[in-house]
Formats: sequence, C-alpha cells, structure tokens
Amino acid sequence: MGNLVIFGFRALWSPYFFGGVLLIIGLYFLLIKRLGSESEQTSIKQISLFLTAMVLLYVSKGSPLDLAGHILFSAHMAQMAILYLVVPPLLILGVPAWLWKKILFRPVIQPLFRFLSKPLIAIIVFNGLFSMYHVPLVFDFVKTDPVYHAITTMIIFIAAFLMWWPLLHSVNKLPQMSSLLKMGYIMANGMLLTPACALIMFSKATLYLTYSDPSAWVDAMKLCVPLDMLSGMSLTGPEMFSSMPVLQDQQFGAIVMKIIQEIVYGTCLAFIFFKWAKNERAKDQAELEEHCSPSTAH
Repeated sequence: MGNLVIFGFRALWSPYFFGGVLLIIGLYFLLIKRLGSESEQTSIKQISLFLTAMVLLYVSKGSPLDLAGHILFSAHMAQMAILYLVVPPLLILGVPAWLWKKILFRPVIQPLFRFLSKPLIAIIVFNGLFSMYHVPLVFDFVKTDPVYHAITTMIIFIAAFLMWWPLLHSVNKLPQMSSLLKMGYIMANGMLLTPACALIMFSKATLYLTYSDPSAWVDAMKLCVPLDMLSGMSLTGPEMFSSMPVLQDQQFGAIVMKIIQEIVYGTCLAFIFFKWAKNERAKDQAELEEHCSPSTAH
C-alpha cells in the first residue's frame, strides 16, 4: 500500500479535517475552563480519554486509513470499528458529567436525548443503521455521493454515541442501568451485529461495486482524493494497490470488524463485571460486619 503516496498529501492526511479536530479540542479546553466551577473540575484521566478519542477520530477519518478504506474493504471495516466502537465511549468518558449536563439539559435537547438514548431504542437504531448501511445497494450509493456519505457517517456516529451512552455515562439526573442489565445489553449488542458480519463473511460473491467495478470505484475515490489530482490519473481499479482478491478482502473485512467488536465489547463487559463483583463483595462484607457488631448482639 506504499504507492498511495501518488494521491498526494491532501488525500493522505486530510489537513482540513485535521484543522476541524484541532478546533474541537480547542473548544473542549475552552468549555472546561470557562464553564467549570471549583467543584466542577476535569481530571487528567478525562482529558487524556478525550484527546485519545480525538486522535482516533482523526486516524479513522483523516489519516491514510481513510484513503485505504476506499481501496480495501478490510481497511474500511477497521475504520468503521474505530469510529463507531472506540471513539464514542472514549468521548463519553472524556467529557465530565457536569459539562454533559450543561450541553444536554436544554429545553429542546433534553427530552429528545432522553428518548433516543433509551437502551432498547439506542441498541436497535444503531445496529439497524449499521446493518442497513452495509446492504450493497445502499452502500454503493452512499459511497459514491459526498453529501450522502457525510450525512450517513454523521447519523451512524450519533447512533453509536447514543448506543454507548446508557453503558458509560455518569450524569446522575439521567437514567442509569444496573450492572446486570449493562452486561445483558453488551451481549445483545454483539448478537445484533453478528448477522451483518456473517452475511459478508460467508458470501461467495463480491457484494460491493465500489470495490469490484472500476468505474464505481473511481467515483468512490472522489470522496477522499481531490478532483484535480484524480483527473490526471489513469486508474483501473483497487487491484492497482493491493494484491488481495476482492472477495478475500471482503471476507477479511467482516472478520476485522468482528474481532475489534469482540475486543471492545469484551473489555467493557469485563470492566462492568469486575466492578459489579467488587460492589457485591463490599455489600456482603458490610452486611456481615453489621450482623457481627456488638450493637446487634443479644
């Protein structure tokens, strides 16, 4: 993939997107400095998580991975996994609860957010949109239109954020799930995403024209390569940049998505389980001490 350099600096490193990410970071520091009181502080851990989210956001949509995602389906799926399964939870954890309150507790935003972040709605909407996006007809249409591609990416990202919210938020005035419900929620998420990955993984034919048809592929490349650069090139298809057969790449892409999903969900599940187990042990210990204390003895 080293010959991607022929597409130029703008296609490889997306300087405008990089500038947008820097603006978001600047806004974050401005908000936590201007809006936070003495009792509303932001920890170093939260700042680190937010900055990590921004770095990964740039990696998924602004680095050479974005360009590679238009050439290899497996790179596209790695890009999607980072964007929808890794960035949103880091973003939720990186913004302090007091700042989420100031953002979300608005007359119009709060009732809409409460409804869309309900666990059942959030889980169905995200997994439904993600699966629908990878229907070949929808995928090929979105991949060749910059406006629809940007809108679709934003909508699925918001849906991913809402899906992660019930699991991770610490805003005390918004509904909280119990640890057991959270574990069931994660397992349900994994099951709902499995059919789409399985259909792609076990397909015996190539599904997407934007990775197999040269003309559709060139149209898709216009989303990340400047037109002035693209017009001067003689491109015949993604095989110019990869020796991996399209079908094999397609199957590998589904495997990549499933592996990253299992790692992320498994890590989250383990964290919630051990936290629940620790709380249960502490509760049992407190009850034991209460029964054994001299004040309760007869």
